[in-house]
Amino acid sequence: MSLEHRVWMVRRAPWKRALDLVVGGTALVILSPVMLVLAILIRLDSPGPAIFRQQRVGLGGTMFDIWKFRSMYVGNDDESHRNAAAAWFAGSPVAESYKVENDPRITRIGRFLRRFSLDELPQLFNVVRGEMSLVGPRPAIEYELSLYERWYFDRFRVPPGMTGLWQVSGRDRTSAPAMMKYDVEYASNSSLRTDISILLRTIPTVLGR
Repeated sequence: MSLEHRVWMVRRAPWKRALDLVVGGTALVILSPVMLVLAILIRLDSPGPAIFRQQRVGLGGTMFDIWKFRSMYVGNDDESHRNAAAAWFAGSPVAESYKVENDPRITRIGRFLRRFSLDELPQLFNVVRGEMSLVGPRPAIEYELSLYERWYFDRFRVPPGMTGLWQVSGRDRTSAPAMMKYDVEYASNSSLRTDISILLRTIPTVLGR
């Protein structure tokens, strides 16, 4: 069964797009000087482009290119991440985190960027373009779909987000079923009040790391 058939209904509420354009567009303008400085630091720290692009799965299963600040050395493959994701989705007791701990592929500036989620700032462009939302499920990588339970696909009923219910409720320290439960719950009950609440909770969550 294709992903499009599993996602039986998608939701793109008018208020959500308005919030993304107003808040996301304003944040993009205000943070542009910061993003320029970060781009320069990335280029000085290691060879390669400042921006990393990767295909992700969006609303209703559509594919799009996500933009992030590059936090790894150029020329690495994704085998270690595939293995970590497989172990995490399988509930392996050794996979306490979704992300690879002490990953040697991460640059010095990359560790700083990831610690405070600064590597995700270029996703504001994705938000303004309508490919993402400020709040929503984590943008999935296509190879992860083979690891999904059937009910996980309901998370694609809303656009993926820069932050979300999962991110402010434990992030990668939660199990795969718990993450999917958060995402599906949000997809079924998203509202303007919920989005504003999650946005406000994101700030102390990020700073608290």
